Amino acid sequence: MDRTGTEYTVVPAEVDETVDLFDPAEVVMELSERKAVTVLIDHPDSVVIGADTVVAIDGRMLGKPKDREEAFEMLRELSGRVHQVYTGVSVVFNDETGAHRERFYEMTEVEMYDNPEELLEWYVDTGEPMDKAGAYGIQGKGTLLVRAVRGNYDNVVGLPVAELMRRLSSL
Repeated sequence: MDRTGTEYTVVPAEVDETVDLFDPAEVVMELSERKAVTVLIDHPDSVVIGADTVVAIDGRMLGKPKDREEAFEMLRELSGRVHQVYTGVSVVFNDETGAHRERFYEMTEVEMYDNPEELLEWYVDTGEPMDKAGAYGIQGKGTLLVRAVRGNYDNVVGLPVAELMRRLSSL
């Protein structure tokens, strides 16, 4: 059970993340839908929520780093600057009237401190950046790198919970 009182099961979805899209909002909505549909196939009686997050800066999208060096470079690029975090969410389910799909995205601006390289090296060495879009987790040690959040904090974590709950209640 989570802080909203909702019970759920996490089911990882392996999907092809190759897209021919350039708008971060469209990318995260497409990938979140792929994830949700993939899980729904094996769980056809469930309401499935898929989510995907990217970081955008200077018109480029940053996903999860491939290695330590890429994580460090991403963090150095974000240091002292404002970037955008996009999370796409898709809700899919079947009922007696057919298949249903709802998808949306949220964008939050994050400003990083002008972080010294020593701090970035330490952070990368924690291993935390390796499975995070943009190479940081604001909910963990990465919070030390962040100066300000303009918008939904939960969106930066990877799931805009309040908006999701509002949409679920209207389905």
